[in-house]
Amino acid sequence: MDVRTESGRRVTQMQKDRILSRLREKGCRITRQRLHLIDIILENECSSCKEIFYKALEQDNTLGVATVYRMVNLLEEIGAISRKNMYKVACSENCTMENACTIVLDDGTVYQLSARSWNSVIREGLRSCGYLEGQRVDSVSIRPCECEKQEC
Repeated sequence: MDVRTESGRRVTQMQKDRILSRLREKGCRITRQRLHLIDIILENECSSCKEIFYKALEQDNTLGVATVYRMVNLLEEIGAISRKNMYKVACSENCTMENACTIVLDDGTVYQLSARSWNSVIREGLRSCGYLEGQRVDSVSIRPCECEKQEC
């Protein structure tokens, strides 16, 4: 059964059931707070524990930040999530932040781009590929290749 979240992201009940099963196999109790955190992680594209924590606080002000960190570590331990694959770049076109984006090429070349330069690269790339026709880029989310050969 697929569920569409407020953000439009599709989450299957099967994903949640699989996570709960792995937690039970590990001997973990399935508490209300754990269920709540799993829902937040599955339904949102959070890029940090702090972001998960703030979303969780909206519904449960008794939750501690340590609980979020422990849960994220536990989910990573059972293979349900991978924090190294969570990246989110959200700088508006008017942002002046320096070093907003680091690009590392396979030859070791490293580029540090300001938010303005990063947005310019994204806009020009989208425009040259025919994806952008006057719209403005709001945010970009990047997931690194998960292939074993890293050749995607």
